Amino acid sequence: MPHPPHQSLQAAAVQSLPTRPAAVPKPRVPAREEDGPWHAEAVCRRDEAGLFFAPSKEPTAARLAREEAAKRVCARCPVMVACREHALLQPEPYGVWGGLTAAERRVVLGRRRRRAAELLPGAAAPGPVARGGLTGADAPA
Repeated sequence: MPHPPHQSLQAAAVQSLPTRPAAVPKPRVPAREEDGPWHAEAVCRRDEAGLFFAPSKEPTAARLAREEAAKRVCARCPVMVACREHALLQPEPYGVWGGLTAAERRVVLGRRRRRAAELLPGAAAPGPVARGGLTGADAPA
């Protein structure tokens, strides 16, 4: 593509690139029945979502109290394990899901990644890995 002498080669190259729409992240939507039968059985469907998700600029003491209250709801939920697995597989970046906070889910995912790396043939010798007892080694530290 010829370009005027006053136009830089870089600008000409950029103009010659095919245009395509910018990638827009897929918005998260509330759980639907087709997401799995466990959603309909979740105890949290009857509670306020505010208990499970933090308001902006929530003080630490209030956050800890809210998370503990949400975990008590999760503890009596018949689909807690399915909910937790959903949040780990998505991964859900916010809120209390399946009795785990976002930080606790990150710990579980890290442990799962380390465990998977240990099981790969030819993997480097693993270092010490904390093992716990939530459901196997999925307990947060």
